[in-house]
Amino acid sequence: MTSSPSPYDEDLEGLIGDIETASKLPTKRRLVGIKPTIEKTASVLYERGALPEDLARLVDLLTVRNHLDQASLGAIVRNLYPLGKVGDEIVLRFVGALGHGHLKPSFPLQGLFLRWLVMVYHLLDNPSILSQVYAVLFNLLDTAAIRPQLCHLLALITRRKHVRPFRIQIILNLSRQTGGDPNLTGLLRVFKNYYPEIIVGDVTKGRAAAFKHPDPQWRERLNIIQQQHRDSQLDSGVRNGFSVNHALGRQLKGAKAILPTVHTQNAQENSVTLEEINSAEQFVQNLEKIEMPTQLVAVLADPLLQKFLLLRPNAEAFSRISSWLMACLGDVTSGDADPVFWLDMIEVIHDYAVSTKSLPPLLLTFLTEFLKSWSGRDKTAMVLETLSFIPLMKFQDLHRLLQLLEHSILDNTADSQIVLIKFYTQLLRRWTISMQARDDLDSPPVSSIPDLISHVNTLTLTLSQTLPTVGTYLTILDFYEACGSIYSNPNLLQHIDIAVPPPLLVYLLHFSPSLAVLSRLCGILAIYKRAWELVMSKSLPRNRSLTKREREQINVFNGFLMDICNCLWRGRAFATSDLNAQGCRIPQAVPRALEKYVKAVDSDLDLGSIFTISYSPLLCLQAISFVREAEDNAADHLLTRHAGPVTQGSLQQLGLRGGLKMNWAEYRSGVLRYLEEKGMPGVPHLMYNTMKNLMKARNS
Repeated sequence: MTSSPSPYDEDLEGLIGDIETASKLPTKRRLVGIKPTIEKTASVLYERGALPEDLARLVDLLTVRNHLDQASLGAIVRNLYPLGKVGDEIVLRFVGALGHGHLKPSFPLQGLFLRWLVMVYHLLDNPSILSQVYAVLFNLLDTAAIRPQLCHLLALITRRKHVRPFRIQIILNLSRQTGGDPNLTGLLRVFKNYYPEIIVGDVTKGRAAAFKHPDPQWRERLNIIQQQHRDSQLDSGVRNGFSVNHALGRQLKGAKAILPTVHTQNAQENSVTLEEINSAEQFVQNLEKIEMPTQLVAVLADPLLQKFLLLRPNAEAFSRISSWLMACLGDVTSGDADPVFWLDMIEVIHDYAVSTKSLPPLLLTFLTEFLKSWSGRDKTAMVLETLSFIPLMKFQDLHRLLQLLEHSILDNTADSQIVLIKFYTQLLRRWTISMQARDDLDSPPVSSIPDLISHVNTLTLTLSQTLPTVGTYLTILDFYEACGSIYSNPNLLQHIDIAVPPPLLVYLLHFSPSLAVLSRLCGILAIYKRAWELVMSKSLPRNRSLTKREREQINVFNGFLMDICNCLWRGRAFATSDLNAQGCRIPQAVPRALEKYVKAVDSDLDLGSIFTISYSPLLCLQAISFVREAEDNAADHLLTRHAGPVTQGSLQQLGLRGGLKMNWAEYRSGVLRYLEEKGMPGVPHLMYNTMKNLMKARNS
C-alpha cells in the first residue's frame, strides 16, 4: 500500500486556482465536486500556512459572494494560518465584508472573520489600521449575530481617543435592550477603565464576558508554523556569501540534491581550503592560497565557490564541470535518467545565472541540448530568465539558439509571441548593462545587436496584427525603448549600427486608440532622430560614418517621421508631395475617398487637418483642456469662450470677439507644454526635435 502524499507536496497555488474556478459555478454545473479540494487546501494550510500572495487570494474568496457553500468557506477561514505579517489590505477586506446586505457574506462567516482578526492581532503589519476603522466596527454593534466577536475586537483596539460620550450612551442603550448582554458589559468595562468618572451606576457590575483568546490551540499551531517557516528561511540560505553551504545536500531536492557539497581532499599543509573560510576578510587574505575543491560542480549552487572561480578562473576546473553536465545529458538521452531531471538542472543553472549574472559557454552547451527536447510549457519563466543572461555573441551562433527557443515557445498564439517579445526585451537590457560596464567595446560582437533588432522586428510586426490591443502595443514599445536606451548613449552609438522599427509597425502604433502608445512611440522616434543626427554630424567621441545598413534605413526613417509630423503638426495627413513623405503608405485611392466623406460631413473640414492636435481623437481633449485652463486664468477679462476645436482662424475671431487673445504659435506651443506637464512628453519631444521653428523658439 502506498502512503498518501504529504500536504507539503500539494501545490497550494493550484488548489486555490481550482477553488476560484469552482466558486464561479453553481454546484449543479460543476463537473467535479469541490469538497476534496477544500479538504486538501485546509490540510495544506494547517501544515504550512499561507504566504502573503496565497493569503490575499483566499481572503478574496472569503469576502466576495460566490457559489461556495458555507461549510467550505468556514473550513478555509478556520485554517487560515498566515506566514509572516498580515497587511492592511487583508484587514480592510475583512472589515469591508462586515454588515448587512445580500452581497455580504453570511453572519456566521462574518463572525469567523472577526474571530480571525482577534487571533492575528499580534501579527498585523500596521496595528493602527483597525483604529482607523473603529467607527465602522462600532456602528455594527446592533448586529446581534456578530456582537460577541465584535465586542472582543473592539475591546482589544479601544484606546482613550475612542471613548466618547455618544458611544457610551449607545452601549448603555443596547445593554438595556438586550437585558445586559455580557459582551456589551465587558466592552463597557473597557470604556470605564479610561473614564471611570463618566460611567457610573450598576451597569458595569453585571455579568461580563471575559475577552480571552478564542482558540489557544489555534494560536499554538500558528506559532509552530511560523517557527518552521523562519527555520526553513534560515536553513535555505548561506549564513553569508563568504562561507561554504555545508547543509546543501540535505536541504535541496531534485537535481540540486545530487550536487555535492564543497569538499577539498589532499589539502597541503601550507594551503587553505574553502571550508575554512567564513568571512570576506579571510577570503581576500587567502585567495592565492586556497586549494581547488575536489567536487567543482558544487559551483552551481555554492556562492563562495562561484566567487572563487570568478576571481581565480581555471580551464581545467571548467572542463571538469562541463564533463559532469554532459554526463547528465547523456544519462537522460540514453534513458537512464528521468527527463524531469533536465528541468531540475535548469533550476540549478537559473540560480547560478541569477547569482553570477553570467552564463559560461559550458552552460550554454547544456541549454542548447535542453532546448532541443523542451516542450516550451514547463518552467517557462525560469528558462527564459536563465536564457536572458546569454552573453553577447556572434549572431550566427545566437540565431541557432534562438531558433530552438522559438520552436519551443511559439504555438500560433499571441500569448506565446508576447512571452517571446518580453524575453528579447530583457535580453537586450542585460546586453546594454554589460556594454555600459565595459571600457572597450571593440572586441565584443556588437553587430549582433542590430541583427537581433532586425530579427525581432518581424515578430513585433506580426504580433501587432495578431493581437492589436493597447496592452500588446505597450509590450512592443518596451522592446523599442530598450533599443532607444542604446542609441541614446553616445559611447555605445559609436560602435553599434542603428536599426529602425518596421514602417508598417510605426503607422499601426501611431493610429492606435491610446494616447500612452502615441506618446511613447513619439518619444522613441525622438531618440532615434537624435541618434541619426549624432552619427551624421560626426560629433561622436569616435567619428564614424553611416554604414551600408544605416544608409538603407535613413530614408525609411525620414519617411515615417515626415508622415507623423504631417499628421500631428503640419495638417497634411497622407500627403506625398513633401520631401520623404510617403502618405503613411496608404494607397492614394483611400485618402481621396476619405476626403470626399469628410467634406460630406462638414464642408469646412479637410482630411489633412483632422489628425492635428486640435482634431486628433487622442489629443483633442488635451488641446481644448489647455485652452480652458488659459481661459479660466483670464476669466475676469473675457466676454466669450472658445467652443473648440481650435484653428488658426478661430483664434483670430476669438480675439476680435473679446475672447482669449492667443496666436496660433502660442496655442500649439502651449499644448506641447501642457502635454509635458501631464506626463505625456513623447509628442512634444518629437516636435521639438523635428520642427525647425519649434527648435528656434525653444532655444530662444
